[in-house]
Parts: sequence; structure tokens; C-alpha cells
Amino acid sequence: MISSTLIKSIQDVMRQDQGVDGDAQRLSQLVWMIFLKILDDTEQELELMTDGYVPAIPAQYQWRAWAGDEEGLTGDGLNDFVNNDLFPALRKLRGGTNPRTLIVREAFEDSYNYMKSGTLLRQVINKINSIDFTVRADRHQFNDLYEKLLKDLQSAGNAGEYYTPRALTQFIVEMVNPQLDETVLDPACGTGGFLANTIDHLRGQVKTPDDEALLQASLRGIEKKQLPHLLCLTNMILHGIDAPTAIRRANTLTRPLRDYGPADRVDVIVTNPPFGGVEEPGIEQNFPQNVRTRETADLFLVLIMRLLKPGGRAGIVLPNGTLFGEGGAKERIKEQLLRDCNLHTVVRLPNSVFSPYTNIATNLLFFTKGEPTKEVWFFEHQLPSGMKAYNRSRPIRVSEFDPERAWWNERVESRQAWKVPIGDIIDRGYNLDFKNPHSFDAEEVGTDELFEQWQAKQNSVRDILVTIRETLMRTLRDD
Repeated sequence: MISSTLIKSIQDVMRQDQGVDGDAQRLSQLVWMIFLKILDDTEQELELMTDGYVPAIPAQYQWRAWAGDEEGLTGDGLNDFVNNDLFPALRKLRGGTNPRTLIVREAFEDSYNYMKSGTLLRQVINKINSIDFTVRADRHQFNDLYEKLLKDLQSAGNAGEYYTPRALTQFIVEMVNPQLDETVLDPACGTGGFLANTIDHLRGQVKTPDDEALLQASLRGIEKKQLPHLLCLTNMILHGIDAPTAIRRANTLTRPLRDYGPADRVDVIVTNPPFGGVEEPGIEQNFPQNVRTRETADLFLVLIMRLLKPGGRAGIVLPNGTLFGEGGAKERIKEQLLRDCNLHTVVRLPNSVFSPYTNIATNLLFFTKGEPTKEVWFFEHQLPSGMKAYNRSRPIRVSEFDPERAWWNERVESRQAWKVPIGDIIDRGYNLDFKNPHSFDAEEVGTDELFEQWQAKQNSVRDILVTIRETLMRTLRDD
């Protein structure tokens, strides 16, 4: 069994190495090694179970060959092998009959060995060797440690960009309820939390080998950053996806929206697109002029509407700014959402759900493509009794969504639930920031929310100015 102190002991060894600087590099260093160990453990299983199985990487670069012997390579010889032989070889892998080969090459394109001491590197390797990823108990326990590792990343820059609390991912997947014969996409998949929960959800439907084949082929994921992409690949293998070739490294927003055709459309989208950020100049040109904005969350909402099949379902996390922004692109995006999709549910979350990464207020949106919205149900998720805010030591828990689960199919008004007809939303310029009418003891609006509202107004003004400028430029060219 895996000791709960294993990850901490590995990190303590890395802290002694002069080449590893900070939590982000420690995580990156740890992940590429765990990836190779998991790959090798699962491949040894496949070699026993499958006649003529061809491993993903050549024998001399398999984990068992250079890392498996605790008394094997160490010191300068180990470091020289890793830096000058292993990494160059993995980056040059080509084709073959095993789809994992391409996954390995992609995973190592931007991975690095930050450790300078081969002796300390051997100590880390030997600790990793204590985990047997073919043993169900070890694999299950490592999943919990893996999640803890992500939570511990608060000092590693923008870690919050790719970590969504498990309670949110599990609840969203449960409510959207993907089925085995459906394709499921996370277009900003980060470390794969939504996809991992989808796998767990679908496993309960698997009865035959054909069902398992459907599950293996049903998942799609896209992540633009190297570290979370590698974490996602590792997460998928840990969850039994033999060759996660559909987890691609790319920026979904860089492809023109018009280029996404029927073959790209999916049945289900579950995601937490990055929010609070602005895309690089020129990205907005990939979108129709009437919905152009540089706000990442808004662009993803437009993309999600495009990628859903008719009748497709989505469950996504969005900031308050997307809901209450008025005028310009924000208003037109929400108008399109309510015209082309049935936005049936908005779950309003407390500001502290993503603490310590951010205190921006967020919402869970659930909608179905293909029919217009007639009314929107809102549900206010309340903090547990006696709590003022979620925090790193007391995050939101899965069980706290039990009130939403109990209410979901009944749809009756209560102190936490209320509905708003589409006419009221249109009258407010598609502003979806409806407060709970039954909450008589609501606190005054905080400074975070006031700043968020001001920022949304500023962005709306900017979008309007961009539209005016482009119109003037076209008029001048025509003259």
C-alpha cells in the first residue's frame, strides 16, 4: 500500500536538488517520471494478456530497463543517460503499431529533467518504484494522492487555471448524465478532472467488452499547456484508458469557428474554461464579428454552442461576469445561447469555491442545444451551517450538492430555488445576474463582486468600441 507521506517524502528529496526551483518544477519533474512508471506497469500487464503486443517505446528506454533496478544507474551516469539519451529518444519516437508511441512523443516534447544530482534523482526513482500501478489498491490510493498533489499547488503560479474541485466535476457529470454511446468533450481539460469523473460515471454502464470499447472511444480532451496536458494523459491511463490519443495538446480557440464542422460535434460537453483572463491579440478574429471579445470564458461559451450536436447537453463553470455583462459581445453571446439552447438551470456558487486560487463568484450552467429557452431555473448553493467561506483546508464537498440532487427533478420554488421567464431576461438586456428573491438576509455586495461588475462593464465598452472602429475602417475602405 502507498504511504500517505510518499509524495511529501519525494518533494523533500527534490528540495535538496539545486536544479529544481519551486512547486511547479517539482510537480513537472515528478509527473514525467510517474507517467513513464505507469506506462511501463500497464504495458507489462498488456504484454502478458496480449499475444504479440508491441511496447510503445524501445526496450532500453522502458522504465524497467533504466530505473527498475534500485542498485542500477545513479549519480552522473544516470543524469547523463536521462538528459542526453532518454529525452532525445522519446522526443523522436515515430509511428508504429502502438498508439501510445505518439502519446509518449507528445508528452515529452516540452518536458524537462530539472534535477542536477543523479544521486537524488535515483532516490526519487526508488520511491516511485514502491508503487505498483497494476495493483488496484495502489492505483486507487494514488488517485487520492494525485488529487492532493494538485491541491497543494497554490504556490505554483496559475495552478487554479487547471484545477476544478472534485465536488464540482462529479456533480456536473452526474447531472448531465453522459451515456456509453455518446461522445464527451472537455475543450479545456486541464488535468482531466471532468473526463476522469465521466469515466467513473460510464463504468457503471459497462457490461460487456463491446461496452468497454465504447467507453474507450467516447472521450475527447484538449489542453493547451504542457504540464496539465501531461497530467491529464497520466490521469487517463490511471483511469484505465489504454491509449488516450484523443487527449490533444492545442489551444481550441486558435481554430476559426467556421472550420468546426459536423465531424467535430459531440453529444456532451463538460468543462471549466479558463476565466478571469484575456486571450492574445488576434484570437478573437477566429470568431464571427458580432461575438468578438478577448475574454477567454466568453469565447469558450461561443465555441461550446458550436461544438454541441442538436440535442447535445452541456454542464459548464462560468464566472459571474459572463452572466451579468451587458451590451456588446456579452449581450449578443447570451442572446444566442438563449435562442439556440435551453438554458434550464443555473447553480449559483459562493465566491470561495475556488479558494485559494480566486474568490471570483462562479456559476454552473446546464443547457441543451436545439430548442430556445422559455425559463431559467436558479438554485443558490449555500455554505454549510456555521461556515463563512470555503478554504484550502475545508473545500466544497460532493455531499453538499445533495439539496440540488433532491430538487433537480421536482423543480419547485424554495428559499434556494426560483425561476425567471425568458421575457424578464430579455427586458434586462439578457442580464442573467438574478438575485435570490427569497433571500432576506443576504449580505451586501462585496468588493470582489463590485470589481467584477465594473470589469464586465469595461469589457463591454471595449467590445463596442472595437466594433465601431472595424465598421469605420470598412466604410473608409469602401469609399
